[in-house]
Amino acid sequence: MKSKLENYKQPVESESELSTKLSRKYFEKELEKLQMELVKLQTWVVNAGLKVVVVFEGRDAAGKGGVIKRITERVSPRVFHVVALPTPTEREKTQMYFQRYLVHLPAAGEVMLFDRSWYNRAGVEYVMGFCTEQEHRDFLELCPAIERTMIDSGIILIKYWFEVSQQEQERRFQSRIEDGRKVWKLSPMDLEAHRRWYDYARAKDEMFLATDTPEAPWYVVPADNKRRARLNCITHFLSQVPYKEVPSKSVRLPERQPSKGYREPERAYNVIPQIH
Repeated sequence: MKSKLENYKQPVESESELSTKLSRKYFEKELEKLQMELVKLQTWVVNAGLKVVVVFEGRDAAGKGGVIKRITERVSPRVFHVVALPTPTEREKTQMYFQRYLVHLPAAGEVMLFDRSWYNRAGVEYVMGFCTEQEHRDFLELCPAIERTMIDSGIILIKYWFEVSQQEQERRFQSRIEDGRKVWKLSPMDLEAHRRWYDYARAKDEMFLATDTPEAPWYVVPADNKRRARLNCITHFLSQVPYKEVPSKSVRLPERQPSKGYREPERAYNVIPQIH
């Protein structure tokens, strides 16, 4: 059984259209259709007991968080879980590397969205010198076997790499510097990532060479245009998970119970100021 987007078909656009921005109206209309499909997918995941893992990796400021937000904003957080692990604790640093990630793998009826993942070892840890050369080599050798074990256990594993150009990354970093609403998103690590563009490029090439396997391939998301990236990534995600619509019963609101003499108490409430 293949996944179906029966009510959704994205219009084919010409090369000239691909180079232009999508209007907000068009984007929101298409996003609404995709989010309706995500709700259908959610119901099927629960009913069929599927276990889904989606890995989001890529350049800093490539828009991974924006896609994750659009995936999760209309579905249940009890089904779709976002995993964004902080810097490892001193105890976690002494564990087997994969250990802190394995505990976040899904049970039946769950979708785990990894906002960065075990691939930190192939990227930031390697480039910034937080792991040794031997640890990096060991990771690249072991990772395909770990992912194969996940798949053999029944997990649907999908891996996305968000690719952004140097010019667009710099523009987004500059926007974070200048916009007080975004300044929290700019870390010292982001600044170093900007400086070490080619170190990250080499690390990504090594990672793809070792871990882009037939069982768990990497899917590259061109992300210079955020709106296109969001629509295209969600569309592809829906195509990778076998699902179908589960028939639902019609719902009708019941009548309210009688008041039986209830009256609002006569007391003053602390109502917030109505400024807007």
